[in-house]
Amino acid sequence: MTEIVLSDDAAWLQVDRIHGWLASSYWSPGIARETVARAIAGSHALGAYRGTEQIGFARMITDGATFAWLADVWVDEPGRGRGLGRRMVAWFLDRPDYAALRRIGLVTKDAHGVYAALGFHPLLRADRYMERLSPEAAAMLRAPQ
Repeated sequence: MTEIVLSDDAAWLQVDRIHGWLASSYWSPGIARETVARAIAGSHALGAYRGTEQIGFARMITDGATFAWLADVWVDEPGRGRGLGRRMVAWFLDRPDYAALRRIGLVTKDAHGVYAALGFHPLLRADRYMERLSPEAAAMLRAPQ
C-alpha cells in the first residue's frame, strides 16, 4: 500500500476535488468553487496524498498569536476509519506556531471522538459565545437535519 503523505504545499492542493468534497458536506452544501478557493487562500491548508491522489484535506485559520479555527477536515470515503482525520489535525497541533495558541476552536456534528482524543472538549463557558450568521447559513442551520 502506498504511504500517505501530508503536505501544506499549496501547489499540491487539488481544488476541484476539495470543492467536490465540501459542496457535498453537511456544513457547506453547494458551496461555490470560488468560495472554496478564497477560503483556502486565507487559511493554512493541508492535504493528504496517496501518490498523486489527494485523499484528505483540512485547514486552519489563525491570527498567529492567540486563536485558531480548525475547519473543513475531510477524508475521502475509501480512506475513512483509519485515523487519517486525526493525523491531519495532529499535524497542525504538533506545530510550534499552533501549540502556543490559547484557543483552537472547531464545530462538528459527528466526529467528537476524533477531536476529544486530541484534547478538544465542549465549550467551558458556552454562555459567553455568540455568532453572527448570514441569512443563508441561519436557514441551513435551522433546517431539520
